[in-house]
Amino acid sequence: MEWLLVSLIVFFAIFTQSLTGFGLALVSMPLLSALLGVQTAAPLVALFGLLAEVILLFYYREAVNVRVIWRLIVASMIGVPIGVLVIRSLDEAVLLTALGVIVAGYALYALLKLRLPAVNGPVWAYGVGFVAGILGGAYNTAGPPVIVYGNCRGWRPDEFKGNLQGFFLLTGVIVLISHALNGNYNGEVLRYGLLAVPAVVAGLVAGLGLSKRVSAAAFRTIVLWLLLVLGVWLVVG
Repeated sequence: MEWLLVSLIVFFAIFTQSLTGFGLALVSMPLLSALLGVQTAAPLVALFGLLAEVILLFYYREAVNVRVIWRLIVASMIGVPIGVLVIRSLDEAVLLTALGVIVAGYALYALLKLRLPAVNGPVWAYGVGFVAGILGGAYNTAGPPVIVYGNCRGWRPDEFKGNLQGFFLLTGVIVLISHALNGNYNGEVLRYGLLAVPAVVAGLVAGLGLSKRVSAAAFRTIVLWLLLVLGVWLVVG
């Protein structure tokens, strides 16, 4: 029964990512962490997430602007190993509570449509990339800081999808290597990774196939409310 739940979670996470351009880790990490534990969920999400990002980056390749994201990527390379070490050293309850705060905090930010001041200069990119790297290494949730940064920079919707996939892919490689060097890919993680492959493919086919037919904005709002509930649940629970 557990493998079926894992497959359903992976499918919904990949479907959300391919339809809206975000949400893979924000959806899968809270649910998989509650089911399997953070130390199993984190390397598992990095594994199937990288597979999905390779395909999604190819799909959105024309919208990627490397000149915009390279500083974010460079800084994230420093933050990722720190994040991976965090999940090995902190108590599971603390990790789940922190994950809940991150997920609920981002959901509130997006639902309230908060407007932050515009930012300029490379310092912001390096700072955001470093924080995103730590969150990516610990929880695979590098997206929220970069999304906020993109809003402050005025990225267009197509730029968001392209730049996010490019950032996620390159950061995902670093996260995967860091988990491997720390010995986090045990038999359990690899077994769940293999079981997740059909769900990844199905989620990509469904999400990309429906991206031109359904309202991504409406679905995004539903997902954000779900994330808010999940985040509060992790904190309270």
